[in-house]
Amino acid sequence: MRIDKFLWCVRLFKTRSLSGENVRSGRVLMDELPVKASREIKVGDEITIKRHGFDQVFEVLSIPKSRVGAKFVEELVKDITPQDELDKQEFLRLARNVTRKKGLGRPTKKDRRDLDDFTV
Repeated sequence: MRIDKFLWCVRLFKTRSLSGENVRSGRVLMDELPVKASREIKVGDEITIKRHGFDQVFEVLSIPKSRVGAKFVEELVKDITPQDELDKQEFLRLARNVTRKKGLGRPTKKDRRDLDDFTV
């Protein structure tokens, strides 16, 4: 199975076009080298995906015939991301939440309802 299709099938990317785009842009690595979208996946391969500021590493356990449900993903890939990368991911998640001040930006659904009740 092609790597772009595999990443979509095991729900590491939301759409197949996003999967292919990430592979073509060099964000998906095997053996520390970028791969082409047509690269064939085998059981036991390690795939590194560069996300926003951290890397995720997965091991291929099995190859599906088609896209699988979320509860079956654990049978197909194993997350073997190193602990230091997980720490980076958590730090970036916390930093993203701290920077946005409440009340700035687009109103939430609740805010809109409150505004509608206030003006009517």
